[in-house]
Amino acid sequence: MEKTAYLAAWDRYMVIGSEIFLGIGLIIFLFYEIKIAQIKDPKEKYDYVSTHEIRYFWFAFLSVVIAGCIFLNSIATELVASRYVWLIYVRAVSTGILGILAYLFTNSTINVYYPRYLMKRLDRIRNKPRISPQGNKMRKLSEEEEDAHLDDTMIAEEESAVHSVDYDVWIDEKTGHKKIEKYFDYLHTEECADCGYYTLKIDLEEIMKSPTQNEKGLLHKHYKCSFCGHRELKEVVIAELSSNVA
Repeated sequence: MEKTAYLAAWDRYMVIGSEIFLGIGLIIFLFYEIKIAQIKDPKEKYDYVSTHEIRYFWFAFLSVVIAGCIFLNSIATELVASRYVWLIYVRAVSTGILGILAYLFTNSTINVYYPRYLMKRLDRIRNKPRISPQGNKMRKLSEEEEDAHLDDTMIAEEESAVHSVDYDVWIDEKTGHKKIEKYFDYLHTEECADCGYYTLKIDLEEIMKSPTQNEKGLLHKHYKCSFCGHRELKEVVIAELSSNVA
């Protein structure tokens, strides 16, 4: 009777524990989705998604993995402990090892495979037509058109190459209302030529030759893949100071 009561309590606590972690994962996921839905401005949504989405989804998936591992310890407990009660502890260790493997899979899925989807989602958000305060659909200007709407500092930032930024200019052609958005390109990941995952990111930038008013400079951008360790070097020409600075 004592053994039966102990096993019943074990199952009950395992189920409760799995429900708690499953609930935590669901709360994290819903909190993030509600937060995103509340952000109406596309630029603010872009910034929030780019800096928070992977972390939120990672914690949500991890909670689900833990919930699954705990729940496995509530299945067929009487059968497992039919000969020796301590076998349920062996099973707990086994599911713990399984949980570690599941964690590695989760980490790989989110940090290696998910960025490909994330980059596409960010691109959709960035290029989603903006609406002016007057309710008119705005048009995104081309690179050639936008320079007329940027000040000298903004143009210098775009052309500097070092930790470069990019500006998008949206204009309401009916009212002339203008919206300028700033994006940090160096924070983005790119597709790795070796493994094909979107895990290639700038690791180091070095100015090999400083630009002058008469000569262009040279910048070395060192990229490193966080998945396979692949490294590559890209050379970027820096415009003369005379065209960078007013």
